[in-house]
Amino acid sequence: MALRVTEDAQGDWAVLRLSGEMDLVTSPVLREQVHRAVADGRHSLVLDLSDVLFCDSSGVGVLVATRRLMRSCHGRLRVVLPAQGAEDGSHVNRVLAALGVRRLFEVYADADGAVDDAVAPLSA
Repeated sequence: MALRVTEDAQGDWAVLRLSGEMDLVTSPVLREQVHRAVADGRHSLVLDLSDVLFCDSSGVGVLVATRRLMRSCHGRLRVVLPAQGAEDGSHVNRVLAALGVRRLFEVYADADGAVDDAVAPLSA
């Protein structure tokens, strides 16, 4: 299955909505889209992973690299990982928690909350 990435703007935020699978073959699609957004001067980024059905170590690596990139350019990164989604709960949420890296990200239940500075991130 492919990875589809769409982008839209919500205020100062670039929101990248992903659907499909993040694996060794598809993860470079996300990496390229993130680099393009930063090169275009967008330093407030939301990754909406609500519709990601599968994520392997390559996908996790891209998420961690994105966090590092955003920190290096003094940007902001927020991630949408709903407790429910993709049938039986967010696969990416479970993978990041199992690997102990979920706490590295500001996690939100939905994109509207992620772009609203008045909404607090979910607890790790």
